[in-house]
Formats: sequence, structure tokens, C-alpha cells
Amino acid sequence: MSNYSISSARLLGRLGELGSIGRDGDGRLIRLAASDTEKLGRDKFVSWIEAAGLKVAVDRIGNIFGIWAPGGVADAAPLMLGSHIDTVINAGIYDGCYGVLAGLEVIETLREAGFVPSRPIVVAAFTNEEGVRYAPDMMGSLVYAGGLDVDTALATVGTDGSKLGDELRRIGYAGDRAPGFLKPHAYIELHIEQGPVLEREGLLLGAVENLQGISWQRVTIEGDANHAGTTPISMRRDAGFAAARVVTFLRERAKASNTPTVATVGCMEFQPNAINVIPSRATFTVDLRDPDEDRLSQEEAALARFLEALSAEEDVTISVERLARFEPVKFDERIVATIEEAAKLRALPCRRMTSGAGHDAQMIARIAPTAMIFVPSKGGISHNPKEFTADDDLVAGADILLDVVRALTDEE
Repeated sequence: MSNYSISSARLLGRLGELGSIGRDGDGRLIRLAASDTEKLGRDKFVSWIEAAGLKVAVDRIGNIFGIWAPGGVADAAPLMLGSHIDTVINAGIYDGCYGVLAGLEVIETLREAGFVPSRPIVVAAFTNEEGVRYAPDMMGSLVYAGGLDVDTALATVGTDGSKLGDELRRIGYAGDRAPGFLKPHAYIELHIEQGPVLEREGLLLGAVENLQGISWQRVTIEGDANHAGTTPISMRRDAGFAAARVVTFLRERAKASNTPTVATVGCMEFQPNAINVIPSRATFTVDLRDPDEDRLSQEEAALARFLEALSAEEDVTISVERLARFEPVKFDERIVATIEEAAKLRALPCRRMTSGAGHDAQMIARIAPTAMIFVPSKGGISHNPKEFTADDDLVAGADILLDVVRALTDEE
């Protein structure tokens, strides 16, 4: 599998060029889904697809596909590669973009080498993976896999009051293809780890065998506003204190467990939000994750029991809104083993691992055999301009993707 290599100069040059698109006046990288800056990134990606001689297709949710379908195999189910090019606010340059550009690079390398695949190979850039402007995240791949109706998704109102369908039309990426028009034979996503495991263990590659389940909830606690100086502690209905108890409950429960469960309160707002007023309302999010569905359900139930008891103890009213719920995903064993074999043949250290973050791969796994390849992230940092992966590691990951693609399209 390992007698081909990608063009490191082309891959790294494109990563840098795409990483320069969408900078604001302070130098921050911001390419939110369907925004003006993301249009610029989309336009650049499409120009590279066209220059590579691939067919461009865009579906109704704005997913972009570069299709290589050599004569004689055009009717076969394609092998799909990809990720996303939208970003968070003040992002790094690798998250998502690496998988998209490496997928394109693999196709170009194979075409230039005269390789004839047994089926089409497609590179995809999915819409709104980050979910910063429009919810839920991983929207484009979720719609593509049939998990969300396309018209419902297009009607989604963003944080700025815009409607996704209107914005896709405005920037020229409201395609005419039905989501799912290509059903993949298999899907592979190359990605930076976004965590510290590979770097800590001195490994170059992760063969990702599963992905954590995710539970997102919004909790609202209602109490009474009152004077911070004149109201005795025993007479308070303090929504802020009750919220703090939830945060500590989640943290202490996770610390005491011998499981990989993690819990995070990432957003919190108080009302009236005044220094000398007891909060009458606290609204916050809870992010629970675990690679085991039973454990994830148990954590949700434990939180529900705690909130019920807390309501009585603190004399507050508590309501919960479900924001998102994705079951854990087990990736395809054959593809995971193929990744391991490719790493072995190139003498690159590799381990099986779990993805702690959500990815488009977890959605496409609903309709096709799927797996992921990880390369190290320095310090485990991501969603941050300090996000960094060494050039040699980026190239090695792309070469492994190349080998896996060859293996899956060579002898089938």
C-alpha cells in the first residue's frame, strides 16, 4: 500500500492559504457557516476541485462534493473522504480543513500516478459542522444521512437572526442535489485529534474505533431576586447558588467515577446579573459524553434525580430542555484494521482510540461503513489559534489516508 506519497508542498500550502481566508481586523480566523467569509473559503475549495479535474456538486444543504469517477466505475458506490471548512470564532487552521484538503490531495495524487480505482472517490466539505451560527452542529452531514429533514434545517434561524436557507442562496451555495444523492460505499475522515493522548504517548496516528455519545441540555433554575445585604441566607431562593451546586455535582461525580464519562457546564447566565442582587434565574448548559450508551443514559438519569432533589432543598423551580442527543458510534472494524495495517507498513506508531469530539463521521456512519484517522494536536489544543500539528505529522496522516484509500479501492 505504501509506494505512493502525497505532495507535502501542495497540502501544506493549501492549508496555509485556506487558513488565511476569513481573518478579521484583529487577525482572528472566523468562517462561520454560510457567512461571507465562509463563501470565500468555499470558493477557494471549489477552485481547487475544478483545477484537479473533478466534478463539482452541491446539495440543497450546501454540502460540497468533488467527484472523481473514472470511466467504467462511475456507477459504483463511491468511497467518500472529507470533513468541513467552517470554523468557530477565533479558530485554528486545521480543524476540519485538514481532512477536506487531505482528501482532495489523495485524489490528486492517485490521478497523477495513473491509479485506476475500482469505484469513484469523492471528497466532501459538509455544511455547518461547528454549529456556532446555526444549531445543531454537524448539520450538513446529519441532513445528508437522513437524520434531519432538509427543509427543517434550511429554516433554522441563526444566532444573528438569519435563516440558513436564505444565507446559502445569498452566497451561492444552495445546491440542487438532494442530500444523500451519493450513498457512500464507505467514508473515512482524517482529523487532528483535538486532544492530548497521541502527543502524551509519543504516537503518530490514532485508528479511531468509536466516538462518544453526546447529551446536551439547557437547565433553567427559577428563584427570587432579593437584596444581597438584607436577605438572610436561610430565607433565600438563590438560583445562582443552586446552579453552582449542579456544576460541583457534575464535576465531583465525574472525578469519582472510574469510567471515561465527562461533564461540562459551558454556558451560564444569571438574571438580573447585578452584584448586589440574589439571582432570580440561572440558565446554563450541560454537556455529558461517554462512549457507552448505557453509562451515558445513567449519567442523564443521575442528573435528573439530583435536579429533582435540588429543587426541593433550595425551594427553586427547575426546568430542562433537551438540545441534542447523539448515541455513541462504533466505527467499522475492517476500516479500522486497514488503518492499523497501513501504519504498520510505514512503520508509524499507532493505537486504537475513542474520539471525544463530535465529527461528521458519526453522522455518515448511519449510512455507510466509517472510520477516522487522528494525528497529534500539540498540547491537545483546538478551537483556538494555538491549535497546531507539526507538518511531518500532517503529511504522515495524509499518506496513511492515501494508503487506506488505495486498499479500499484496489481489489474490490
